[in-house]
Amino acid sequence: MLTLKGIIKAYHDTVILDIPELQLQHHIYWLLGGNGAGKTTSMKVMAGLIPFKGDILVDNNISCREQPVQYRRLVNYAEAEPLYPGFLTGNDLVSLFVQTKGNGYKDIKELTAMLGVDRFIHKPVSTYSSGMLKKLSLLLAFTGRPKVILLDEPLITLDNHAVPLLYNMVEEFYTHYGVTFCITSHQQVSAAAIQLQVQDRNIVKL
Repeated sequence: MLTLKGIIKAYHDTVILDIPELQLQHHIYWLLGGNGAGKTTSMKVMAGLIPFKGDILVDNNISCREQPVQYRRLVNYAEAEPLYPGFLTGNDLVSLFVQTKGNGYKDIKELTAMLGVDRFIHKPVSTYSSGMLKKLSLLLAFTGRPKVILLDEPLITLDNHAVPLLYNMVEEFYTHYGVTFCITSHQQVSAAAIQLQVQDRNIVKL
């Protein structure tokens, strides 16, 4: 469970987020909103990647403000348009994440092959297309043993072959490992649309 308390995020004098309290139980959440509504800002706040007022707790005891390292091991995030230092290879980034996050629910080599990242993981990310960067970012989001995975526009630039693979990964991590998902997408997300073997009531619109 993720609990947001007294969250305020502003850019200059414009308040983007004002959330007195919100509890996210074990579900798959679809975060709605048009361009500029604050979806990505919300995701980055929940990931603990940008400063904000208030606090966020995982399982009511791991604080983003007081225990940031432990918190970030439990909350993973994949950006809509990921950027990485161009001189690093995919292998470098995967090794870094595995060392930081610890052993995962699934073998990282299996996930790498499943998404097709193994075909280019040895190359510098400066040579990657936007679709390759997206696959790498999704792979990194599934490392370790997170309680929550935040996926910001996961379908953007993703090829048709990879989409059902991502759906299957979400299904498995939600059903078998108890991971909560928060997803932003311009495409409507539903149990039928993403082929999840869960009931529609578990897809919650925010």
